[in-house]
Amino acid sequence: MSSDHITDAERREKLWSLVKDIKTALFTTRHPNGHLHSRPMTLQNRDMDESESLWFFMSKQGDPVADLRQSAEVNVGFADAGSDAYVSVSGRAEIVEDLAKKQAFWNKAAEAWFKGGVTDPDLALVRVRITHASYWDVKSSKLMQLYAMAKAAVTGEPPKDLGETGKVRM
Repeated sequence: MSSDHITDAERREKLWSLVKDIKTALFTTRHPNGHLHSRPMTLQNRDMDESESLWFFMSKQGDPVADLRQSAEVNVGFADAGSDAYVSVSGRAEIVEDLAKKQAFWNKAAEAWFKGGVTDPDLALVRVRITHASYWDVKSSKLMQLYAMAKAAVTGEPPKDLGETGKVRM
């Protein structure tokens, strides 16, 4: 089922409802050699802020920060296989030097990576301004999914009404 009948605000709310509890995302950058590199990163947001951005802590000395200094276009992928929810976010990343923002996102997990605390000189706060996102939220049970796939194999028609899909432009 497509989400064509809902408003942009409802799509944004749906997007946040899908990613807020996943927390670990695959953060994909383009390396200067042209290859795409994905790494697990922890989402720092507690909610979708007014800038419609995703926030991450990274090492300034790490490859992801080096990559995004060369190319700011990134992709952030979220997957919750247990509930069949998947999100792909495209955006532009930037390093934000804002101590108050760092303090707002600071937590015990970040402390494990950055021993110098919120003022650690290696701590980079990375904002991804969302430009586009797609989501798939499968509502059908596993049994219904298997039935729909078997039916599709027999009829040659793609499975229908397994869940909700949507696209969000920011």
